[in-house]
Amino acid sequence: MSYCQLIREGIGEPHRLYHDTEYGFPLASDAELFGRLLLEINQAGLSWTTILNRKDNFRRAYAGYDIERVARFDDRDRARLMADAGIIRNRLKIEAAIDNARRLREIRRSHGSFAQWLDDHYPRDRAQWTKLFKKTFRFTGGEIVNEFLVSTGYLAGAHDADCPILKKVQKLKPAWMRG
Repeated sequence: MSYCQLIREGIGEPHRLYHDTEYGFPLASDAELFGRLLLEINQAGLSWTTILNRKDNFRRAYAGYDIERVARFDDRDRARLMADAGIIRNRLKIEAAIDNARRLREIRRSHGSFAQWLDDHYPRDRAQWTKLFKKTFRFTGGEIVNEFLVSTGYLAGAHDADCPILKKVQKLKPAWMRG
């Protein structure tokens, strides 16, 4: 069952709001792209409902997804994150967030921005994207990469053809429409 079908069947308010205002919508801000990657990584093994209900906590805990600040997180920040019941307290996911921020800092130096790095590697199919992400980032398997790219408009499939939100997304010309 597609996400659009689940929304029509009443999956819940956090999902409806995410579906109608974020899912599949292109993101240009590096902070928002980093935040979405962080949320997708933290969802691994958990329900998306859990992540949506903690979304604001993640933003607060990870300095508003400020890549430079997260890249400088130290042992004290790691301890703070491990003690924060408002997020997912998984050491591997926390380490991945910090390390991925450091890698994004390098990407910003070489490409100008995370968004530009994504654009420079577009178009690719799912397998090619997964290989690139696994080479570049930590904790990025096929499902995480796919959901990150679909949710940010780099791959099609966020909305069914009869979903009214699809027209809103299409007006924004996501990458999958350009490729």
